[in-house]
Amino acid sequence: DFDPHHFWHWSSFGDYVQCVLAFTGVAGYVTYLSMDSALFVETLGFLAVLTEAMLGVPQLYRNYRHQSTEGMSIKMVLMWASGDTFKTAYFLLNGAPLQFSVCGLLQVLVDLAILGQAYAFARHPQKPAPHVAHPASAKAL
Repeated sequence: DFDPHHFWHWSSFGDYVQCVLAFTGVAGYVTYLSMDSALFVETLGFLAVLTEAMLGVPQLYRNYRHQSTEGMSIKMVLMWASGDTFKTAYFLLNGAPLQFSVCGLLQVLVDLAILGQAYAFARHPQKPAPHVAHPASAKAL
């Protein structure tokens, strides 16, 4: 049975390797058959750069869900942002295809959003939930 909720819960590493090899083989074969289609090649290229552009989104979502950036390295995000900024500037200045510039700008925006979260959550840290004593545990005076 294929249950998408348990897709990444492999019973063995060998099963995982078989799945990756099967996916790679099928994807490679479809790509080989579709190499002459400009639409296919452009779509595949766009999906590749879009996938890279979305790498920071899980961190952005995690920060939002926890209302905290605890454990996240600000230096790491600054390095992401600088690399993505230089890369996007290169794309824009050298007339790279539009999808590179669009996805580069998306990456920079995600990086800036994560840095904005770090700033906002540091200024307004989440208050811990107050401890409410159970009446039975209180000592009688």
